[in-house]
Amino acid sequence: MNETFAGFGGTPLALHRVGSGRPVILLHGLFSSAEMNWLKFGHAATIAAQGYEVLMPDLRAHGASAAPHDPAAYPPDVLVRDLAALVEHLALTDYDLGGFSLGARTVLHAVAKGVVEPRRLVVAGMGVAGLDDWSRRAAFFIRVIDEFDTLPHGDPGWLAAQFLKSQKVDRVAARLLLGSISDLPPGLLASVDMPALVVCGDQDDDNGSSVELAKRLPDAVHVEVPGTHMGSVARKELGIAIAGWLGPASRLEALASGETGAHGR
Repeated sequence: MNETFAGFGGTPLALHRVGSGRPVILLHGLFSSAEMNWLKFGHAATIAAQGYEVLMPDLRAHGASAAPHDPAAYPPDVLVRDLAALVEHLALTDYDLGGFSLGARTVLHAVAKGVVEPRRLVVAGMGVAGLDDWSRRAAFFIRVIDEFDTLPHGDPGWLAAQFLKSQKVDRVAARLLLGSISDLPPGLLASVDMPALVVCGDQDDDNGSSVELAKRLPDAVHVEVPGTHMGSVARKELGIAIAGWLGPASRLEALASGETGAHGR
């Protein structure tokens, strides 16, 4: 079932749902969509089969969501604000949260800054360098947008331009969004203290070391899956790894019930 909800400033954002049960929110990567990262290759279905309702928004300026051209629609950390709006819209109090690449950056920002409080966290396709070197990455994509129609085959930005074309990205909105994303000081990672899965492709070094990221999170495990940054998303192993770490939702509910009983609440 697909629907929309109001993000920051009332911007209409698309929401995709698969399955029923314990809620888990998954955010997609830069210039991608819920369809491309979570639905197309079966990851959402694999997770849903464990008893979860998988909730997948299209980020603003992505997928089926609105792509406003007004700079006021892109204040600092607007994606974090949109995530908070989704949690409020769904009235969630006990849920899991994850993201791939830009989605992973967004969930780490949101948790580290106390904006949202999921029970568990999934961080996919992300390393330490991807958190505090945003200006360099943004400059690369801004160049791709600015030189979109003149990039020659073989240029480092040519493949990125082709991906933007395939996803029908609104380049005006995308450029504005790039400017809204901020760095996350690595020192803030110590506050991300819920159980976390850091999962990354074995050939993915786009965002630096995922092993180092897992070490800096207080309660994280690291899992490697096959593939490059983009290739790992297209492999079933990514969804299997996430579903395996989350485990059956019924098991978590049983544990929670036991904890409640033990504490007399």
